[in-house]
Amino acid sequence: MQITTQAIVLNSIKYGDSSLIVKCFTKKSGMKSYMLRGVLKSKKGKLKPAYFQPLNQLELTASHNNKGNLNSLKDTRITYPYETLYQNYTKQAVAYFLAEILNNCLQENEENKALFLFLETSLKWLDLHQNSENFHLVFLINLTKYLGFYPEISGCEKNYFGLKEGKFLESPPYTDFVSGKELILFKGLLGTNFDMLTTVLLNVADRQKLLEILMKYFELHLSGFRRPRSIQVLKELFSQ
Repeated sequence: MQITTQAIVLNSIKYGDSSLIVKCFTKKSGMKSYMLRGVLKSKKGKLKPAYFQPLNQLELTASHNNKGNLNSLKDTRITYPYETLYQNYTKQAVAYFLAEILNNCLQENEENKALFLFLETSLKWLDLHQNSENFHLVFLINLTKYLGFYPEISGCEKNYFGLKEGKFLESPPYTDFVSGKELILFKGLLGTNFDMLTTVLLNVADRQKLLEILMKYFELHLSGFRRPRSIQVLKELFSQ
């Protein structure tokens, strides 16, 4: 079945000497993987390797076999040329981290327009704004809305948040909970959108701790979740 759809690139892996396997989250069909044969050596083809950098926003014309196998691309074009995302080292590090997160989290092979719109608008915001040091934290907490485990905000006056339970508690569970100053920081993320980022005032230690809390939260709620390899780069970058 041939289809034309918007897509966001999550991952590309070299296959052999001249080919790529590219994984994308598409607007109409969810997660899809494509075999691009000979793309690394072709100089005249419509498909250019530069199109398939992580988080590039594309329009694809593709043949989907719907059997879980690799699909084929007929044509593609960039729908949103980033202005700063791959020219700014900080934003580039954030982009690679988020691409790893999404590649790890997104499994569904069906349409999810709400999630696609969230990703599309979030990445455009990152591209067009300067204050990106806390972007990944707000992105991660809001991503949980679309993955089905956004924290239950009722009872937020309570003194503990159970990471496994996903809600505020009167008394601490046996393991994996947030309390004290860390709970205040965590509450500060809830309900925050990107236009409110200037109000999220965090020092290096606060930022690192929140990232650890969010990674643990993802691990507890997503089976098989793996911490991105790029997380160390991100920690070092925002510790300077």
